[in-house]
Amino acid sequence: MKLIVGLGNVGKEYENTRHNMGFMLVDRYLEYKNIPLKFKEKFNAMYVETTINNEKVIFIKPTTYMNNSGIAVRAFLDFYKLDVQDVLVISDDLDLDLGKFRLRRNGSSGGHNGLKSIISHLGTDGFKRLRIGISNDKDDVINYVLSKFSKRELNEIDTMFDTLVNVLDDYFVMDFTSLMSKYNRKG
Repeated sequence: MKLIVGLGNVGKEYENTRHNMGFMLVDRYLEYKNIPLKFKEKFNAMYVETTINNEKVIFIKPTTYMNNSGIAVRAFLDFYKLDVQDVLVISDDLDLDLGKFRLRRNGSSGGHNGLKSIISHLGTDGFKRLRIGISNDKDDVINYVLSKFSKRELNEIDTMFDTLVNVLDDYFVMDFTSLMSKYNRKG
């Protein structure tokens, strides 16, 4: 069983904002797989259970807002008795340019409050991540991550998501080292 965690903030005011990259990719992937976006709610998250390649997969979007995402992740791990190695967290990343992404096996939060919360609630940074670049505005980071994408940026994200749905498809059939080798590029 796998748990895919898309990070973001709930509410209309946060739709298509930079901090909601995780929510956006979860929705896009489910649409790509023709899985209805009929989210149920439990453990402070919206979730969809499905089967991919004969394995049960749960996609969640925590409803605790970004800074408390770890509450939902911990609850799902405990209830389904999952190992931290079965978790993939999808988040935005200020240190990557828009249109870039990086797979990581583990690591620090890099200042990302959602990842910080998950690390705190799980007691480890040993979960897999798919970090999606949103570029950076060092002047006002808080307002920047909560700002909406421009039409041009949304077109660029749409193109990148065409690749990321393939990354997720491969995640379900490849070992993670091979997946990183295939998709992580320098530059």
